[in-house]
Amino acid sequence: MWLSTFSRFALPALQRSTSAMTCRALKACSRPGQAASPLPARLTFVQLRGQQTLGSASLPVAGHSMRHVRALGEERLVEVEWEDGGHSLYPFTWLRDNCQCPLCTLQSAQARKLLMSDLDIHTGVDIVEVTNDNKVSIVWPDQHTSVFDAEWLKKRCFSHSARQAMQEELFLNERYYWDRKLRIPTADYQEVLHDDKAALAWLLALRRVGIVYLKGAPAEQGHVARLAERIGYLRLTFYGHTWQVQDKYMANNVAYTSGRLSLHTDYPALHFAPGVQFLHCINQAVDGGESEVVDGFHMAEQLHREDPEAFDTLTSLHVDFTDTGTDYCDFMLQSKKCIIDVDAEGRVARINYNNATRDSVLDLPLHQVQPFYRALKAYVNIMNRPENVVTYQMEPGDIVTFDNWRLLHGRRSYISRPDRLRHLEGAYLDWDEVMSRLRLLRSSVHEDM
Repeated sequence: MWLSTFSRFALPALQRSTSAMTCRALKACSRPGQAASPLPARLTFVQLRGQQTLGSASLPVAGHSMRHVRALGEERLVEVEWEDGGHSLYPFTWLRDNCQCPLCTLQSAQARKLLMSDLDIHTGVDIVEVTNDNKVSIVWPDQHTSVFDAEWLKKRCFSHSARQAMQEELFLNERYYWDRKLRIPTADYQEVLHDDKAALAWLLALRRVGIVYLKGAPAEQGHVARLAERIGYLRLTFYGHTWQVQDKYMANNVAYTSGRLSLHTDYPALHFAPGVQFLHCINQAVDGGESEVVDGFHMAEQLHREDPEAFDTLTSLHVDFTDTGTDYCDFMLQSKKCIIDVDAEGRVARINYNNATRDSVLDLPLHQVQPFYRALKAYVNIMNRPENVVTYQMEPGDIVTFDNWRLLHGRRSYISRPDRLRHLEGAYLDWDEVMSRLRLLRSSVHEDM
């Protein structure tokens, strides 16, 4: 059964569009585990098979009608008054730049044909009016005509709330923060492969929660690649298209030993680390080998509250990472990153931390060395608090999919026998491919509904 629902849809509409088996899986909304910040009202939690998850999808915008449109010459803006009483303002230059006619836009590729060198950024407007079919028609001084659909304009309104809504629709930036109380969202591997609603729910939860468990895959190699085909294609790295996590003689990575792996993100030694990771359990150890995960974004926010100075240090000082060896080919990697990346608005955007590949080269002035160690120790201590760590044991056929930019994962030490060697197959994807597939699935599922 697919693991989630789309919170902006009314349940009856969902029931009409899904199988009876799916509908029986929907239970009453449950309260989340302790979250680092209030959850947005539009996110809904659904309990399924004892697992907690959430989903969100953009509902197609209801029809918008325009009451009036006029040009504000001095401000060089077109003002649209909507039937609901709202107003939207659009700059002349932006409207001319985004003319949707065949001369200015290649519709088959949704790509702009109008050259910047041909754009008059000081253009005026000769005529602006609402057409009989609820569109805005503009005649420019050179007598070129542009026509804009009401829905198209409404979604691109320049108000703060409209811009926020559009960015959320495009990038799904809102996250559900969690601690050890998380019940990892779970779905059926075969349904994800063959049902668009299941695949969409999987990717929505992967984006919002950061981790989703898939059950029911055959316990044999090749299924992380098969799952990646559902999205697009695998990310090739120096460890290959896929890689086998097993005890290896003269291991070229600490993951290929039976010892404990501390919480980490994969591949900070690459300047552009993989965004998503798949791990498929083909065979489990005789004893031990439990997996551990923490929400790195949540931990970073805890650090910011408890120790702002440490947070500032980890978001400003660049640390060296290295990785050297031979696998798919020989490699010698170097990168410089902050442990915690933040975006232009100060929100945590990415975690870059792997103690095994953190270089002995530390390109910091002497007076910053001890503050760096103090800050990193504070962050790691928060991660390792028992109340923050989710522990689970993978069984043959299980696939865990998670956000490598957000989650830190680890593994307890284990014991194997010659007739029962622990074996996981792993693979990477980038968030660009994952988000592309999510948007396409969201569009196709909405059309079906």
